[in-house]
Amino acid sequence: MAIDLTPTASFRLDGKRALVTGGGRGIGLTAASALAAAGAHVTLAARTKSEIEEAANAIRTRGDRAEALVLDVTDLEAMQQAIEDAEPFNVLVNNAGTNRPAHLMDVTVADFDAVMNLNLRAAFFVAQAVARRLLDAKQPGSIINISSQMGHVGAARRTVYCASKHAMEGFTKAMAVELAPHNIRVNTLGPTFLETPMTKPFFENKAFRDEVLSKIKLGRLGQLEELTGAIVFLASDASSLMTGSALVLDGGWTAE
Repeated sequence: MAIDLTPTASFRLDGKRALVTGGGRGIGLTAASALAAAGAHVTLAARTKSEIEEAANAIRTRGDRAEALVLDVTDLEAMQQAIEDAEPFNVLVNNAGTNRPAHLMDVTVADFDAVMNLNLRAAFFVAQAVARRLLDAKQPGSIINISSQMGHVGAARRTVYCASKHAMEGFTKAMAVELAPHNIRVNTLGPTFLETPMTKPFFENKAFRDEVLSKIKLGRLGQLEELTGAIVFLASDASSLMTGSALVLDGGWTAE
């Protein structure tokens, strides 16, 4: 008797359009590169024109499809207009974010507003704008909100950042509930500390490096390439049953 073997879901993104905010470097550029390599047409959005044009050109030079969109996502009106004017994006990597580490008693109103305006307010309305276009076009989609392990735990000098990412985890679940009937999935990706050009100066502080490594059970910092599989998974039909969930890549930080 013949055995019917379950087919393996595709990780390919051919024919899909993807938007990556904060796409010029770090996690954003890594995500854009991975999505383009999987077949998506990727739009990299960020404030710095030269940075995203150079990034998009690098992806095109490799033979994949990418374009640059100069955009400050905290300018909600401009952001909403740009997304409304574009063809619907089937994949959103909602990545633009910031942090201003400070001890609780040193947090200023300016610090609070800067982090919350980008990490929470802008991220919420970017997701809303992308979802609105998908709803209007009656198309399915995958929204990937770039959160953090700090969306699940607390840490010293991270009160505002933790607040913003815990809030993102919450709106992700609520959006997933509302959008599920329309086959638009919403999940978070929560990395631990990554070794990037931007974080390198912080880790030159031995006390800080030792503190971080003591929490990461694998005993090392994360690498950008270790996010690529998770990003393509969440964007593709391979994760078609997953919505309202958090995919945490933290080396074991939140396991205890």
